[in-house]
Amino acid sequence: MKFIDVETASTLEVKKSKFITYLVPYNQFNDLMDRLKQEHPKGRHFVYAYRYLNEFEQIVENSSDDGEPKGTSGRPSLAVLQGKNLVNTSVIIVRYFGGIKLGTGGLVKAYSDAVNLVLENSNLIEYEKLIKKTLKVDYSSLSKIEYMINQHSIDIVNKTFQEDVMLVLEASLEKFNLLEKELFQDMRLEDEK
Repeated sequence: MKFIDVETASTLEVKKSKFITYLVPYNQFNDLMDRLKQEHPKGRHFVYAYRYLNEFEQIVENSSDDGEPKGTSGRPSLAVLQGKNLVNTSVIIVRYFGGIKLGTGGLVKAYSDAVNLVLENSNLIEYEKLIKKTLKVDYSSLSKIEYMINQHSIDIVNKTFQEDVMLVLEASLEKFNLLEKELFQDMRLEDEK
C-alpha cells in the first residue's frame, strides 16, 4: 500500500472542459473541499474519491459523482486509487463544463485520466503502520535526543515538561528499532498507553 503526504494538483482539458484535480492526504480532505468551493465558485462539479485505513486497519472508501451521470466520475476516480493501492489519500476533481457533452464513456475516461495525471506528478510513499511510544528525557539531553529523532524521521506528537521531559513519538516499528540502538543507556522507549 502507498499514500501521499503533500498536496498535488494538475489540470486536464478535454473538449473544452477543464478537470482540475487535487490529490491530498485523507486528513486534509474536508479542509480542501471547503477551500476549493471558495476558490472555484463557478466550478460545475466537485467529484471526489477517498480511501483510508480506520483504527482496525480496515480500508474505508467512498466517492461522489456530484451531479455527473451516476457512475461516470466518482467510481472511476476511486478505481484509479484502488488500482494504485493507495490509502489515507483523497482526490477532488473540479470540473468546469466547456459546452461539449462528453457522454458517459467520455466522462469515465476523462475522470480516470485526470486522476492518473495527478498521480504521475505525485510522490507516492510506501505505507508503514505507525505506532506511538513514549520517551522520558532529562532536560540536558533534550536537544541531542530531538536531533536523533529528527534524523530518523520520527514525529514528536507531544511534549510534556515536568521533572523530566516526556516525549510522545509516532513512527514505524522499524524506525523505533533504529532509534533505540542509538539512545543513551539509561533511556528506553515505552509503548504508549
